[in-house]
Amino acid sequence: MTETTEQRLAQGLTVAKMYYQADQSQSQIAAKLGISRPTVSRLLQFAREQGVVRIQIVDPVQDVQTLEQALTAAYHVDVHVVPSRSTGADELLNAVGQYAARYLETIVKEHDVIGIGWGKTIYAIGSNLQPDTLTGVEVIQLKGSVSYSTEHTYAYESIDAFANAFHAVPQYLPLPVIFDHQQTKELVEAERHIQYLLELGRKANIAIYSVGTVRSNALVFQLGYLHTNEQAFLQEHAVGDIFSRYIDENGEIVAPTLNQRTIGIDLDNLRQKDHSILVAAGDAKVPAVRAALLGGYPNCLIIDQHAAAQLLKLAPATDAVKPAVD
Repeated sequence: MTETTEQRLAQGLTVAKMYYQADQSQSQIAAKLGISRPTVSRLLQFAREQGVVRIQIVDPVQDVQTLEQALTAAYHVDVHVVPSRSTGADELLNAVGQYAARYLETIVKEHDVIGIGWGKTIYAIGSNLQPDTLTGVEVIQLKGSVSYSTEHTYAYESIDAFANAFHAVPQYLPLPVIFDHQQTKELVEAERHIQYLLELGRKANIAIYSVGTVRSNALVFQLGYLHTNEQAFLQEHAVGDIFSRYIDENGEIVAPTLNQRTIGIDLDNLRQKDHSILVAAGDAKVPAVRAALLGGYPNCLIIDQHAAAQLLKLAPATDAVKPAVD
């Protein structure tokens, strides 16, 4: 009796389920169904030809390259996407930090000045740097590093790690990043040594930093700089911060008075850097990353794969991104 196509399809489906879903070998299937191994092989081939089985090969490298190209076109910056599909949440920050460290090592030249922020992301970069043989490199903090809290900011560990890697003397900015009063901040800024440090930050040809969020557990919110009403205002009007300067979804400063009490690099200066490198890990940072890109502050982005996909979904429909260099 001749086997019908419908019967062959049903048998092919049975074999395919055993092979692909139950992870049984062709020999095991043959023994269970009382057919030969070559017949199992032919049924699997038939199932594929009939569309019962579809095999999709996911190339994570190709996916990364596609994301990089799409984000570069959308935001007009050099984009590096760090593969993260097989990376656990606990390992994500270190993976991005390691990638950023390797990238930084490829661009630093003798007598460069590297300006850095602080926080877990910057520390992850610094702790992955390998000692270099370059000479004359300087490393400077681009925002105040003193807090009123016992919360760990990794400010000193970060700059020490960078300085050790590049055989530099760490240039600390030993001040609160946000002062209670603008007048106090301006008086401190007038000090000769502070003027030297701020000018060194402006001269830095490389800036490497991350963005903060406005979630209640955001690091800056834990450091005692802000009053409750200020935090509430920022959570309503800002999407995050760059060097503790809070920005809205378009990258514009949202609290000018607070900004005038903040010490460190002006965001406009980031646009002038040869290398203005924004490094981010995790979906929570995506809104602030997007805002920073729309503001034109970085000219290079290093971001994990999943966050990159989320960022692409938020890409501007029009050419609304400001140029990275004025």
